[in-house]
Amino acid sequence: MKEAQYDYIIVGAGSAGCVLANRLTEDGQYRVLLLETGGSDKSIFIQMPTALSIPMNTDKYAWQFETEPEPYLDNRRMHCPRGKVLGGSSSINGMVYVRGHARDFDEWAAEGAEGWQYSQVLPYFKKAETWAFGGDAYRGDAGPLGVNNGNNMQNPLYQAFVDAGKDAGYFETADYNGAQQEGFGPMHMTVRHGRRWSTANAYLRPAMQRPNLTVVTHAQVHKVLLEGKTATGVRYEKAGQVQDVQAAKEVILSAGSIGSPHLLQLSGIGNPEVLKQAGIDVQHALPGVGANLQDHLEFYFQFRCNQPVSLNRKLDWWSKFKIGVRWILKKDGLGATNHFESCGFIRSKAGVEWPDLQYHFLPAAMRYDGREAFAGDGFQLHIGHNKPKSRGFVHVQSADPKQAPKIQFNYLQHEADREGFRDCVRLTREIINQPAMDAYRGAEIQPGEEVTTDEQIDAFVRQAVESAYHPSCSCKMGTDDLSVVDPQTRVQGIENLRVVDSSIFPTIPNGNLNAPTIMVAERAADLIRGKEPLPPSDAPVIMDEHWQTRQRSGEAKRVL
Repeated sequence: MKEAQYDYIIVGAGSAGCVLANRLTEDGQYRVLLLETGGSDKSIFIQMPTALSIPMNTDKYAWQFETEPEPYLDNRRMHCPRGKVLGGSSSINGMVYVRGHARDFDEWAAEGAEGWQYSQVLPYFKKAETWAFGGDAYRGDAGPLGVNNGNNMQNPLYQAFVDAGKDAGYFETADYNGAQQEGFGPMHMTVRHGRRWSTANAYLRPAMQRPNLTVVTHAQVHKVLLEGKTATGVRYEKAGQVQDVQAAKEVILSAGSIGSPHLLQLSGIGNPEVLKQAGIDVQHALPGVGANLQDHLEFYFQFRCNQPVSLNRKLDWWSKFKIGVRWILKKDGLGATNHFESCGFIRSKAGVEWPDLQYHFLPAAMRYDGREAFAGDGFQLHIGHNKPKSRGFVHVQSADPKQAPKIQFNYLQHEADREGFRDCVRLTREIINQPAMDAYRGAEIQPGEEVTTDEQIDAFVRQAVESAYHPSCSCKMGTDDLSVVDPQTRVQGIENLRVVDSSIFPTIPNGNLNAPTIMVAERAADLIRGKEPLPPSDAPVIMDEHWQTRQRSGEAKRVL
């Protein structure tokens, strides 16, 4: 092997890769190369929070992946954008900051990811974060990642939604990322000083000043280089030139839940049948690569609004121009928020131990991508069943690294997932019909009041549901036959190769994935360096002690 120019090579400058680039270079001991297929994130459409719908729908900033026809969604092909820019998906996402429920991480440990239970990961959530309202047993106050509540729920619809949840008998929670997730309350976002606080802004930009970090953009990695069962480097292409680069210590894949399994497969690591069908020689049989793929689905429950307070009044070009100018000059106002400023986490039925349904509340009636805005005042709830049992896959299709992999989630394959969305419709109607919403609630736009039976709800969901853009779990961490990495994030059976990103989640958490992905990278950075893990937390978790016998904390005041 040639003398290595770098100690570590990180593939992918996304939510995990930027964290690793920072942490592995902070003491000056290691030489690190960070490779990213995309380019600069210095665009107003990335940095201005309210413009969130633009970068994810722009080829320059995102891989515009599409699934195979999904058999349980009337054979619809689903959009699956992934970040292709510095900051990765943290530069194109909705900036929602949700860690997940404590039990999600205890579930990881039970699945074989020893050391990743809640008590062990909470210190890394805290290490990553500066919470706008100060640190405590659950929140950090000195980390790179800025987190706040946007404009602090100035629009009255936000609080009305929280109050409606209380009216319906649910908990109120002041901090769903703290002691108690279950309930209704303010929502948090990765915004700092009015700007999107991606991992590029939070972690990578400070690290780029260090002489021991090299960042190469517009570099598409073709494969991991192997000598027997040892990773020695990577092959990548930039400006039409293909070159090999060596790593003295390790290669770390942080290309995300689509990119990381695809790169392993391109390197001959994966299910032998999948590799052979793609014409790729098997270097190492690892059947779990690309398997266990999971995602969150959601739909928009839309209502007319009887008061002139919704953001639909701000969707004309003149209003958008004024919002943009104010943001450019002052970095505040409606340009400085993602507009998801209140939320809810509830359990779908008695016997479910921790929340499996999530609400994002938006004081407007429009699509996530900014299209098809509703004429007139309106509001909507993004609602989804967040603990799916359906599983999909990512399969390489050929040895050509520029050919997109075959992606299929098998959304709603499992009956429990279909039941979850029926609960979404019925429980949401009950919440919005509480007294707190009386002054604002107009006619139901979507699904429509006529959609009531199981069959009608199922048909609506199949047509209306969309990805929440949370692909994960395709390189599962654990010790069973489908595990791809061990609890140290090392690829099973291959020396000097790790995967560190959302693909290694054993199961998908109840919430958005940027926060847990950053946590995984923070903890992995210590594992990679052989550092002693942060001391575990003994902070208590608050849950409904009667979860086995009731669906909410008390009786609803109004039942439809």
